[in-house]
Amino acid sequence: MVSTHPAGVQHSGSQYLPQTNPQNISLSPNQQLLPLTARVNNHDHLEIGGCDVTTLVEQFGSPLYILDEQTLRTACRQYQDSFKRYYKGESQVLYASKAWSCISVCAIAHDAGLGIDVVSGGELYTALSAGVNPDKIYFHGNNKSHQELTFAIESGCIIVVDNWYELRTLVEIATEAAGESPIRIMLRLTPGIECHTHEYIRTGHLDSKFGFDPNQLDDLFTFVSQQSIINCLGLHAHIGSQIFERQPHQDLAAVMMQWMNKAAGYGLSIKELNVGGGLGIKYTESDDPPSIEEWVKPICEVIQQASEANNLPLPKLLSEPGRSLIGTACVTAYSVGSSKVIPEIRTYVAVDGGMSDNPRPITYQSVYRAVVANRMSAPLTESVTIAGKHCESGDILIKDARVPKIESGDILVVIATGAYNYSMASNYNRLPRPAAVIVANGEANLILRRETYQDLIRQDCLPQRLKS
Repeated sequence: MVSTHPAGVQHSGSQYLPQTNPQNISLSPNQQLLPLTARVNNHDHLEIGGCDVTTLVEQFGSPLYILDEQTLRTACRQYQDSFKRYYKGESQVLYASKAWSCISVCAIAHDAGLGIDVVSGGELYTALSAGVNPDKIYFHGNNKSHQELTFAIESGCIIVVDNWYELRTLVEIATEAAGESPIRIMLRLTPGIECHTHEYIRTGHLDSKFGFDPNQLDDLFTFVSQQSIINCLGLHAHIGSQIFERQPHQDLAAVMMQWMNKAAGYGLSIKELNVGGGLGIKYTESDDPPSIEEWVKPICEVIQQASEANNLPLPKLLSEPGRSLIGTACVTAYSVGSSKVIPEIRTYVAVDGGMSDNPRPITYQSVYRAVVANRMSAPLTESVTIAGKHCESGDILIKDARVPKIESGDILVVIATGAYNYSMASNYNRLPRPAAVIVANGEANLILRRETYQDLIRQDCLPQRLKS
């Protein structure tokens, strides 16, 4: 799209559009603000997947999650192609479904050739319901219940064991079950590698609730090698998320090859290494994450160099991206309602959602960008605070957002809401959770129905003494 706006004038959204042809496969989705198919149509409206966003809101209501299938599939393909290009051994990309777990998203990832990473019985059930082969499901979590472990064993998925309690519990369950085949597991280890990201999303440093302490490797490998009821396929580590640095993942790959070498001394034939995920995405203009290919290449090189130096067979290399697959593939459309001008201080503009559909700003102090979907060419003349409708003063989606003069009824679109928005959504203040649609080739399909008031009270129960 060629801009016809006067030089030096900023407009609603035009600067956020993908910078090259949307069909260009070399365009890394995690480096874009809007989905790859985003454009401004002849009505000056934002269009995604060939669908006018204002029309989608008229049809499906708001707030509305809008997921672009092409962007999601492109990210899946780029991860797979990059590993095939730079890694001589076998590889498998897993979708970290905690980013957004629902049947349709899991089904698309599976159809694109990815496995699924789950962290609860509910996510496991969702992946199985989407038709994912259990051989391509990896079950994480630092406190899996007895019920969840039993479900995992019965489903036939691979269990990523996080700690001694879980390991011993798993051995007990497997022994009682007395199945014909050993239970397939991986061991999650804490690598002690830190990266510059939010405190709550750093998981690789030693002071973390996740993983076995690397100082216990001798005891751990000895115990595992003595258990005929389990088959230790591999090792897993994860250092965090929304990471722009490349060196920490290269360091992680090197450390994991050392662990693999050490395990061999205990008779453990480690066939798989999972280096986690964590590649960041572009939430604002100043964010500059590496491309998917730039993230994959050095990891493959480190693994291959260490394999050759230590005369070790190349392991099956796994990774589990989540945010960088789906984060920028989705936007959230809101309808603008009330506004409040406080002279000399700020102007509040309220939308019909907020912290219940996007808890990341209040939880992580996350920063987002927004456009006015029904007036994409309008000049950015205002600085406002986008507020939610919840009874919380901290329910703020964006502080000091640069927007056109906003009116009630405008459609405000918050960018890059595919990761940890729906999956962390709540019914705070008893707001029904929004609907979600997937768009492709000018067609929109509902993938999540909007909750109703009846849905909100479905699990409510009255004690007998209060029933009339």
